[in-house]
Amino acid sequence: MAAIDTPRITYGAVTFAGRITATLVSFAGIIVSWNDARITRNALSGLSDRELDDIGLVRGDIDLIAANQGPL
Repeated sequence: MAAIDTPRITYGAVTFAGRITATLVSFAGIIVSWNDARITRNALSGLSDRELDDIGLVRGDIDLIAANQGPL
């Protein structure tokens, strides 16, 4: 008679490797968000006051826009 040995798989259990992976993914997301904000801030800072006015912004809105909070 043959016996098949299968590993026990517990779904939903958080393993050490899973926590490390989640931490790395979270860290990568933070870096991507920071870089997107930096690029947005640099692009908007390069516009003249007239160009900012054309799109409905003032220079003081740049940091809010870069932080994805929008103008007040």
